[in-house]
Amino acid sequence: MLTLTENASTIVKTLTEQAPQDDAGLRISSSNPQNTAFAAAVTPEPEPADQVVESAGARLFLEPGAAVALDDKVLDAQVDEQGAVSFAIGALA
Repeated sequence: MLTLTENASTIVKTLTEQAPQDDAGLRISSSNPQNTAFAAAVTPEPEPADQVVESAGARLFLEPGAAVALDDKVLDAQVDEQGAVSFAIGALA
């Protein structure tokens, strides 16, 4: 299962707390058949087939293809000086 770093959990929580829905989460999806590119967007709830990952209060919704591709990965995140969020995916140690 995808794990989140402390930074990623904090940033995902911050992003989703701005949504009006209490159950909002960050949905990660992939339209690329090789699952090498992912999209992330705050959504009010998971799609029926999504895998839900919760970590330190952060909620992620993984589309089925993304869930398989990210199963043994770790998600990290950071915010740059302009306030832009970037995510990085790495292998579990």
